[in-house]
Amino acid sequence: MFQYDHIKRRNMVMQVILFIFTLGLYGICWFYVSLKEMHVANGKAGAGSGWWTVLLLIPIANLFALWRYAQEYSAFSGGKYPAIVIFIMELVLDPIVWFLVQRDLNRAASVQYMG
Repeated sequence: MFQYDHIKRRNMVMQVILFIFTLGLYGICWFYVSLKEMHVANGKAGAGSGWWTVLLLIPIANLFALWRYAQEYSAFSGGKYPAIVIFIMELVLDPIVWFLVQRDLNRAASVQYMG
């Protein structure tokens, strides 16, 4: 059973503005927060979102962090997007993954307020 009560709705336009204003640092924060929200929603509260975020900053290790993120998002989306597709998209067109993940997180946040 998915748990959504911890997921925060975020304005995607404001995220782009913050990303630009902070010279990309917001993207790292967003990676951590969104991964943590998906971990909790998927029933893996102690899955080490901070550790994966640190790995994101290390060349070569960042590929493992992106793969982990893709797996977590695939599980969060109910398998709608296979992890390998998300991983490749992260490498080639990361803004699309950002949009998809935040869109689904916002939908989950809306579910908690509706139900």
